[in-house]
Amino acid sequence: MATRYRFRVEEYERAFRGVPRVELLGGEVYQMSPLGPRPFLLVLHLDHRLKEALGGEALVAVQSPLRLSEDSEPEPDLMVLKGPLERYGERLPTPEDVLLLVEVADTSLAFDREVKLPLYARAGVPEVWIVNLKERVLEAYREPKGGLYRSVRLYTPEEPVSPLAFPGVSLPWSP
Repeated sequence: MATRYRFRVEEYERAFRGVPRVELLGGEVYQMSPLGPRPFLLVLHLDHRLKEALGGEALVAVQSPLRLSEDSEPEPDLMVLKGPLERYGERLPTPEDVLLLVEVADTSLAFDREVKLPLYARAGVPEVWIVNLKERVLEAYREPKGGLYRSVRLYTPEEPVSPLAFPGVSLPWSP
């Protein structure tokens, strides 16, 4: 008979410290696939665009851990976080710190939508973008309530997108 183990964040951090590309989601540890060339390019592009557009108004973190709950610590592709930088000297970011979270999805599209997105909504992350490389659209999820996002808008590569926290910023999201 197989035994299934569930982890809390503290246990996960001890057991999997130094193990690359793993995430704790709902108490279960997932080995994430490495970024391919297209997702890598999009992460670099969005990192550059966000830093350029936001200046010093917020922090941009690339593939960094987010203490989502007692049993979830994903590493989204990008996060726009409240400053200042020193606020993270003794702790990881939590949902209250997140202004925008971005997942770039090619082979992980179904997983990002079905597993990660509900976790982000339950935690109250105000805005999540899934860059859907299969269909070449940016899916903007907003207004989390009851484990779901009540607002979803799709953007084509020609349409710039504005983060909710920065409505004056018009961001070309596709290279």
